[in-house]
Amino acid sequence: MDFNFSFIIPVYNRPDEIRELLESLVLQTYKKPFEIVVVEDGSTLDSKAVIAEFEQHLDISYFFKTNSGPGDSRNYGMERAKGNYFIILDSDCIIPPQYLEVAEQSLKKDFVHCYGGPDAAHDSFSTVQKAINYAMTALLTTGGIRGNKNAVGTFQPRSFNMGISKEAFENVGGYGKIHPGEDPDLTIRIWNKGYTTKLIPEAFVYHKRRIDWNKFYIQVNKFGMVRPILNKWHPKTAKMTYWFPTFFCFGFLVALILAAFGIALPFWLYVAYFTIIFIDSLIKNKSVAIALLSLVAVCIQFVGYGYGFLKSTMLVNFSNKPPQEIFPKLFFK
Repeated sequence: MDFNFSFIIPVYNRPDEIRELLESLVLQTYKKPFEIVVVEDGSTLDSKAVIAEFEQHLDISYFFKTNSGPGDSRNYGMERAKGNYFIILDSDCIIPPQYLEVAEQSLKKDFVHCYGGPDAAHDSFSTVQKAINYAMTALLTTGGIRGNKNAVGTFQPRSFNMGISKEAFENVGGYGKIHPGEDPDLTIRIWNKGYTTKLIPEAFVYHKRRIDWNKFYIQVNKFGMVRPILNKWHPKTAKMTYWFPTFFCFGFLVALILAAFGIALPFWLYVAYFTIIFIDSLIKNKSVAIALLSLVAVCIQFVGYGYGFLKSTMLVNFSNKPPQEIFPKLFFK
């Protein structure tokens, strides 16, 4: 198969981020032509001037539309793209120079209609960004579902770094209106159509996640609320492992109560787990500060996701209302 790649990049009020992403795309070692489609999702701070700076260096198309969410913006871009294989990126990513080369090599060797790649922390990222990146990607915290080759279960590509063929996009119908959660929903529907997915470990991106601790909590809390909705829509994909953060938090409270009554073993098991997290982060990041902040990030992740998952599970399964009415902020119209 001959590949005509089109990068699909939605952007919302982030001209500085899209500049860094485009700068990295200029440096691609890939020798064949490729296209870039930037979709401005109703921004009040647009990227038009930034895009103009790169028109002499990249085959780039720029579209401005009313705000309808990242999923719909990706659909909008793919509908207008000229390529036969789309690569979807978030605007807060930086792409290594060899990205397209390794993606094409992997697809030629073992073609799939949808792939995903990992996210990594660039050396220029802040300590908080690196700590959050660890919490979101480590095998010890998420089971490696966001790009670890030893991940628990079948790999589900994520929209910050995801490839999908034009055929699969047209057959499946693209992204839905839910956000977050639009990428696992799309992946599951891709599977239901008989297509397979895979991880390309070498096709990684540097994912900035420009968020503070409060924004990180809000993000993972939404992830937790979305999962029971996806489980209801796609019951065959529901797993007990999604309960882990909730059980972890409840278990910690029980461990504290037991410790107060002289039964310390459960508490020390938690201490052992966090010690392993610290050591693992220290080895990977080579920084005591990042390792300590990784503990904070993991706690926020488990509490935010666990609470959101429990709340959503109760409401989605014991309410007569559809999820769109229970959680209107999780859906774009």
